Amino acid sequence: MNVESFGDIIKITLPTPFPVGDVNVFLIKGDRLTLVDAGVKTAASFEAFTSGLSEIGYTVDDIEQAVLTHHHPDHIGLLDFLPEGIDIIGHPYCKKWLAKDEEFLKENFLFFRELFLQAGLPPEAETMLGKIQSPLKFSSENSALTTAVQEGDRLPGLEEWRVFETPGHAQSHLAFFRERDGALIAGDHILATISSNPLLEPPLNRGEERPKPQLQYNESLRKMMNVPVDTVYTGHGKEVRNIVPLITRRLERQHERAMSVKEMLKEKPHTAFEVCMRLFPAVYKKETGLTMSETIGQLDYLLHIGEAGVERDDKGVLFYFPL
Repeated sequence: MNVESFGDIIKITLPTPFPVGDVNVFLIKGDRLTLVDAGVKTAASFEAFTSGLSEIGYTVDDIEQAVLTHHHPDHIGLLDFLPEGIDIIGHPYCKKWLAKDEEFLKENFLFFRELFLQAGLPPEAETMLGKIQSPLKFSSENSALTTAVQEGDRLPGLEEWRVFETPGHAQSHLAFFRERDGALIAGDHILATISSNPLLEPPLNRGEERPKPQLQYNESLRKMMNVPVDTVYTGHGKEVRNIVPLITRRLERQHERAMSVKEMLKEKPHTAFEVCMRLFPAVYKKETGLTMSETIGQLDYLLHIGEAGVERDDKGVLFYFPL
């Protein structure tokens, strides 16, 4: 069964081709029938989606607006199959990722190319860069952001739901909170059994400083500790209750991982790519984006807390050392 009902919140679980497994999308019954997130663009996902809708007496044509927690392919893929002209609501950062024009795709590729060369990726390994954008084939192709929302806004047609900006896993990441029952639709920000990957992404505007997603993610987690959340409806897996101990553990474990990276640096200064190969020897070639995001995130954290320093060689490659 891929449908669960929680009052006016209905969860439909859809398959994905990604290692994370199934993804959850939500229907909220309000002034407008609202879909939160839209799964991945595959035949299996669409079949599960329409089957789930039918089970609760709806069709795709009944959906009146879509709200996005973030722009990743497993959360926006089925937007193309929603009724033409409906409102698509999300963070301003989603706009480029929904449009995906050639200029933006080139800009995205060049961002990662420069970043990974600074990280010590050897020229012969540049073929790994080609895999960075491969998941986009599962993304929406024909949709556009129509309404941008940010911190403190209320969702159109769902005035009880307040928007929280929660960058880290994605630069566009939002969570939606309803105070009367403590419901939080959190996308991939808080998950029951795994810690979300804070993923490297270009800045919102070209030329701005590179975002540091691990630092953003930690801050966004701490922000949620101050919100009276009762139940978290997650993008993957089961619902979460009692989030403060969970977040505390996640922050502690991340600090421990970073300090283990510092131990590596005591042997000799390392590039980020050298650290990545040691942390993820079996998968760094296949999952370059994920593993480099994790690695650079830990190094950003060590720099931030004053446990590491960095210097650039004459080729522009960054070497990290312990303090």
